[in-house]
Amino acid sequence: MELTFATYNIHKAVGLDRRRDPDRIIAVLNELDADVLALQEADRRIGRRESVLPLEHIEEYTPYRPVPLNHRPHSLGWHGNALLVKRHIRVAEAGVVPLPVIEPRGAIRADLIAGGQRLRVVGMHLDLSGLRRRQQVRAILAHIDRCGHPCPTVAMGDCNEWGLHRGALREFHAPWRVLAPGRSFPSRRPLAALDRIAVSPDWQLAEMAVHHSPLSAQASDHLPVWARLELPKK
Repeated sequence: MELTFATYNIHKAVGLDRRRDPDRIIAVLNELDADVLALQEADRRIGRRESVLPLEHIEEYTPYRPVPLNHRPHSLGWHGNALLVKRHIRVAEAGVVPLPVIEPRGAIRADLIAGGQRLRVVGMHLDLSGLRRRQQVRAILAHIDRCGHPCPTVAMGDCNEWGLHRGALREFHAPWRVLAPGRSFPSRRPLAALDRIAVSPDWQLAEMAVHHSPLSAQASDHLPVWARLELPKK
């Protein structure tokens, strides 16, 4: 089985032109055409924490549906973290991953069924503080270890880690692998690979890249990154 996973900090749908344009973000999601998408900054931070992407637009104009978390009725996710899956993928269960936080950051987890295979996905947006990021990665890994049904796992998101092989991402000890598809921030002239995808040893990497299109270069301050992963036959 082969699936494409992507992560994208959509910056509350505010582009480099300082306009909030949800439909522009939705167009980028359609360009990506991933099977599973992790979004960051998908909800407003004040008031009812509404999704910046109208749910009816996701349903009508994309092949995706949000993974339901059932925490805030007007939000797409939790602390801006959301997961979208293509409609042929079934959601077995989903919930919030508790993290030690100072800033309003967070992580979410979903167990999915695709092609008869159970798999686990974590979407995350880590802190600006290096020490806090380490604690958050440890909390995510501990949460995964406590989950029933061990299965192939992907953790992805905006890690706020500028170094390629140091810092908090070293907490993903072998046999985990941290993929850096490329520089994704800032979108106008990318300098840092802040957006990462970590995979359990079950997966084989087929391809990975930064999605750099004329539209994605304007839609957010981050570019999306993606990886096409394969599960070998057993």
